[in-house]
Amino acid sequence: MVASLPKLTTKWPAASLLASLFVWLLILSGCNGQPEKRVLSVSGATMGTTYTVKWVSVEPDSVERIGARLEQSLLAVNQSMSTYIDDSELSRFNQAAAGYGTVVSAGLFEVLQLAQSISESTQGTFDVTVGPLVNLWGFGPDGRVTHAPEQEQIDRARQRVGYQHLALDAQTQRVTKAVDLYVDLSAIAKGYGVDELARVMEHEGVDSYLVEIGGELRARGLKPDGSGWLIAIESPVDIGREVQRVITVHETGVATSGDYRNYFQEDGVRFSHTLDPLTGRPITHQLASVTVLRPTCAEADALATALTVMGDERGYQYAVDNEIAAFFIVKSGAGFVERMTPQFEQYLTQ
Repeated sequence: MVASLPKLTTKWPAASLLASLFVWLLILSGCNGQPEKRVLSVSGATMGTTYTVKWVSVEPDSVERIGARLEQSLLAVNQSMSTYIDDSELSRFNQAAAGYGTVVSAGLFEVLQLAQSISESTQGTFDVTVGPLVNLWGFGPDGRVTHAPEQEQIDRARQRVGYQHLALDAQTQRVTKAVDLYVDLSAIAKGYGVDELARVMEHEGVDSYLVEIGGELRARGLKPDGSGWLIAIESPVDIGREVQRVITVHETGVATSGDYRNYFQEDGVRFSHTLDPLTGRPITHQLASVTVLRPTCAEADALATALTVMGDERGYQYAVDNEIAAFFIVKSGAGFVERMTPQFEQYLTQ
């Protein structure tokens, strides 16, 4: 239904939908004189990946109307926040010189405000101004690199990184950059896109849905049989697809961050697309993936990245201290070791 759009992010999905095993339209009840409750579905391409929206309804003719509104919402998010669209709202901000300030749209300001809050809470392990480093390492819109940059190049790029250099005025929605920043929202905008699709569903009066973009999710309500939505958390293997855990979700956003899909190798060394803004280099610890559940998918998306950067020990402690439902998969000599916070355990299927 949706034409392929320019990429917004290079982060590969690490969670998949068990719900996708259902056919496009599944009749789940009937023969009782009441309107039949059905799981309806639309899907398409967006942000360099795919999206799927499933919802429970007694109106099968609502698919075309809702599908068109979902498409409009995705186009708006891309035009605001993509670094792959030259004239997007974010690209225009990035192209401006140091000292530039402008009033931005409500959606972009909301994402930047959330990003700044998480940057402060995580002491900079999450930082949307990491764009110069992302581009330097070949994980941005400029394309791949074949070898790691020199330390001098990294140090030069780091001079343009730092969330402290980005000023937000909540009253006017004005955003100003003190230095020549390049904002990259790839670790939060996909989650925000999920939240926007959820807003469309709720505006349409739908109270049971499962929204997904590239493995980032948000669920509400129950399926017609009264059960929750089942989500498969992927095992962080390099080849193929394997399920690590299955969880049941409702009233939550879900995001997974991992280093096992998007990387390059040079002289036997593997360089992950997940960069530590404080060092300017890819992460090197043994944490393979993190799945986070939060009320909004944007928050889950950003926190999953932050915990991945922190690593399994510091990330786990941060999640426990902040009562975050998080599931860690750590590399070991024998394969993978699981670790989860107490808040995550309630979502496990029996």
